[in-house]
Amino acid sequence: MKEYHVRSIVKGITWRVAGTIDTVVIAFVLSGEFSFALSIGGIEVVTKMVLYYLHERAWAKINWGRSRERKHENIDIHHSRL
Repeated sequence: MKEYHVRSIVKGITWRVAGTIDTVVIAFVLSGEFSFALSIGGIEVVTKMVLYYLHERAWAKINWGRSRERKHENIDIHHSRL
């Protein structure tokens, strides 16, 4: 099963949007300063997207925990008994 680079990029972006919102909220709760929270979120979104992409590409090369789909495994049992 092959996973294209663009899929990893889109997954990274969508995950980071959720993660960055979380980081900004936490930073705001802790600091009480919205501009400070946004600056932390801005730095964090870039660094973690790069790390996520590299992590995804590394795991794409590892076959552990995957199964290969075989085209002929879905044979109807009723037809094979005839």
